[in-house]
Amino acid sequence: MRTSSTARVIRLLTIWLIWLLVPTLPAFQAAAFQIEFERVYGDAGASGDAKTIINILSSTDSERFHPVIAGFLELNPAMAVRYVTASTTEIYTAIAEDKEAFDLVISSAMDLQMKLANDGMTRSVQSAETATVPEWARWRTNVFGFALEPVALLISQKDFEALPLPRTRRDLLALIRDNPEIFNNRIATYNPHVSGAGYLFSTQDSRQSETFWRLAEVMGRLNAKLFCCTSQMIDAVDRGDMAIAYNVLGSYANATLPDTSNAKLITFEDYTHILLRTAIVPKTAQNPGNGIHFLNFIVSPEGQEILDEEAKLPSLRNNLINQLANRKPIRLGSGLLVFLDRLKKNSFLREWDAALIQN
Repeated sequence: MRTSSTARVIRLLTIWLIWLLVPTLPAFQAAAFQIEFERVYGDAGASGDAKTIINILSSTDSERFHPVIAGFLELNPAMAVRYVTASTTEIYTAIAEDKEAFDLVISSAMDLQMKLANDGMTRSVQSAETATVPEWARWRTNVFGFALEPVALLISQKDFEALPLPRTRRDLLALIRDNPEIFNNRIATYNPHVSGAGYLFSTQDSRQSETFWRLAEVMGRLNAKLFCCTSQMIDAVDRGDMAIAYNVLGSYANATLPDTSNAKLITFEDYTHILLRTAIVPKTAQNPGNGIHFLNFIVSPEGQEILDEEAKLPSLRNNLINQLANRKPIRLGSGLLVFLDRLKKNSFLREWDAALIQN
């Protein structure tokens, strides 16, 4: 039976009142860190009770993650989800320094999640659902991978009409060095000072390939442009403003770009880093049970299917990713902490600045 006009008006007024009341709840206090997006999903009645709200802090774009939230709320209609997005660096700051009371923290910066766990800032989660997460995708009972993410090259097809597609990083190095008229001021990559994920990719590249620093220097000589996030780089390449974007999140490009797009994704044959999107329940969680409840859902068979089919975020069991011959998984372990040592990090960033920022 359809809802009457009066009932619809009452519901809209209720939602409006809830939004007015929400900032007065403890979990909704003004944040010291920089928030990019914030929204409450779910039943308006549920969002008026702090105990029925799951507070999630995430680096995953809301558009990508919306199907997962919708799937969870379909099974849990009496609950609501407050979804807040921020950069991976801001997320770490929010938990490690500001002690924000989020129930679940999702990030593509595996190293920063590992540091939170190693520093005793995460809760142990032992459930039937998290026990099914493969050993390679979790660290103890504190950090859980739930989605795979290939790190790839994005090219502007208009600019490559007369150029061969690079198959390796050596190919890319030679290509941009020999064609400065095409690539000058038109190379995009992450700014590791701003992006925790960008810092992770750069440090992993430096460990994996001797070509990385030579590639960085050539990109620097051609005035590479630095970005905070993959979505901005994808848009810039799609418009043709940038000729290439180095180290973008492949699933974002695959999910957002139509077949007719100017942008094309390339996975290198020398290696393609595969990172894990990970989730933790922080010690500062106001309602940790809520965070565990959502975590159990995203690692469950139903949650994994939604990630693959609807959110276009490859699940842990995604066959296309797992069968990539050139895949190089970034291991979830204490080795990720090496480049987070303050002296090591400062030294790396100085070297990176010298290579990329030459003006």
